[in-house]
Amino acid sequence: MRSSAGFFLCSLLLLATHCTQAADPEVQPDPKTPCANWMGGAPGYPGHNGVPGRDGKDGRDGLKGEKGEEGMQGPKGDQGETGIPGSEGPRGFPGQPGQKGEKGEGSFVQRSAFSVGLTERAPHPNVPIRFTKIFYNEQNHYDATTGKFVCSISGTYYFAYHLTVYLSDVKVSLYKKDKAVIFTYDQFQKNNVDQASGSVLLHLNSGDEVWLQVYGDGDNNGVYADNINDSTFMGFLLYPDLDVH
Repeated sequence: MRSSAGFFLCSLLLLATHCTQAADPEVQPDPKTPCANWMGGAPGYPGHNGVPGRDGKDGRDGLKGEKGEEGMQGPKGDQGETGIPGSEGPRGFPGQPGQKGEKGEGSFVQRSAFSVGLTERAPHPNVPIRFTKIFYNEQNHYDATTGKFVCSISGTYYFAYHLTVYLSDVKVSLYKKDKAVIFTYDQFQKNNVDQASGSVLLHLNSGDEVWLQVYGDGDNNGVYADNINDSTFMGFLLYPDLDVH
């Protein structure tokens, strides 16, 4: 029995030595070879996928790339809100004088005025007093032959009179188109020379007439004038109507 067991053991050792010498020391024996079949089991099942490894560290930035082509211009954005005004800047130097402009057309100024005085004593009552001493009548709007001012420019006028009173009481009226507008009365004081005056603003249309006359039947006709005493009548245009030029 010992001899049979020793022989079997020696046979196994020789067989193992033979298999070892026959195999390439760097090549693993194929589990399907006869030398491996005596101790290899059935192939196992594939294992499950392992857990993914952790992310690696970020790499270093690469070199800067070349500039790309310019894209198309986008639509205009909405206007922003107005900002707070900034502080005032320093004052600049005066500029150079500009070129002289062309001469414009002169404006047309309408004029109408007169100033006259009395030369005869005790004018007739109830008719226009004829003031024949002319101080100013450049536009000839006052008619010395009738004693009337005739309006040529529609507008607003100022009229005034200053009369010397002597020998009798005076009551005069300023008329416009046959209608008395204002009255002036002065009572004469004996051995004295007095004054009577009046003034008024009137609106006149072209063709309207204005004059001064003694009011009544002649009892109040003390209007007087001589070489040292004057009785005067005057009027002038303040401003014309806007629609008349």
